[in-house]
Formats: sequence, structure tokens, C-alpha cells
Amino acid sequence: MAINDKALALEALIEESLHPLAQLRQFLNSLSSHHYQEVLGERKMHTLGKHVRHIIDHYDALLDKDISSFPASLNYENRKRDVALEQSPPLAVEHLRWIECGLQALKQGSASSHLSLTYPDDPTTLTLDSSLERELAFLTSHTIHHMALIGLLAESLGLRVPETFGVHPCTLRHWQRESLETSARSA
Repeated sequence: MAINDKALALEALIEESLHPLAQLRQFLNSLSSHHYQEVLGERKMHTLGKHVRHIIDHYDALLDKDISSFPASLNYENRKRDVALEQSPPLAVEHLRWIECGLQALKQGSASSHLSLTYPDDPTTLTLDSSLERELAFLTSHTIHHMALIGLLAESLGLRVPETFGVHPCTLRHWQRESLETSARSA
């Protein structure tokens, strides 16, 4: 079903972003600082905290901009990279709540739909037309991708994650349709 009304589309995209963020926040509430900071991988480059901080950085790149006027310029390359968010699950949880509030505020409709995305491609910098809706769709997919990595890393530490952790909403909808079809065939 296509959503033609911009306000409804924006609201649906915001809700789709809020779900994994709430799931991530809930996971972090049960996580020790030790596990959050533990260095993993053969090259010793990964921590759960680095992936969480990376997710937060991308939402901050959008929400720290004044997107109430056109053209708002967005650049994911020049992120804050606040190392404190990699070290402290409670600080990350607090920041995720701030992001969730910021996303909720976007529903009020004062944000411009039109965005300009700056994409450094050395030696040339590209300026690409985008939209708030497009960037929200990107951020949801980006978040889910990193949550899947977080899930794998957590499992390597012996931690349990929910079955739907790091699973994109479209995959969840697909699973639900398959389940309904299987139930209908069984009936």
C-alpha cells in the first residue's frame, strides 16, 4: 500500500525509525559497561559501543540541523563521533531518548521535506538532492544493519538478543504475512 499523503508518509517513516531505536535502548538498559566496551573481532576494532555511537552519530547529523527551512544541508561524513557514547550504556540510552523525542517533534510538520546531502567523494564533493523522508528511510536501514552487527557481537559474548533484534521492519512484515499464509493453508 502506497502512502500518498506526505504527513502520513512522514509519520510512518518516523514510527519505523522509532521501533529499532526503542529496541536498541531496551537492549542497552540490560548491558554492562564491560560488555559494551569489550573489544571484539580478529582485528580488535569492534565494540558494541562503537556501533551504537555510530548509529547515534547518523541521527544526530539529521536532528542537529535546522531542517525547518530549505535547503537544509546534511553531511554524514562530518559526524561528532562522541567517544563518551562508546563507553557508557546509560549515556547512550539517554541520547537515544533525545533522538526519539527529536523524531517525534518532526511529526509536527514544520520540517522542510527538501534536504541537500553533501557527499564527499575526494577530490570532488557532491551535493545531492534528498528529502527528509528519504533520509529517514536510510537511517532506519542503517540502524537495522548496525543492530544486526551488534546482535552478532553480543551473541559472541554469550549475550541473548531478541529474535527480531536487527531485523528490518519490512522483513518482520514479510514474516508476518508468511505466518498468516501458513496458518490459512493449515486451516
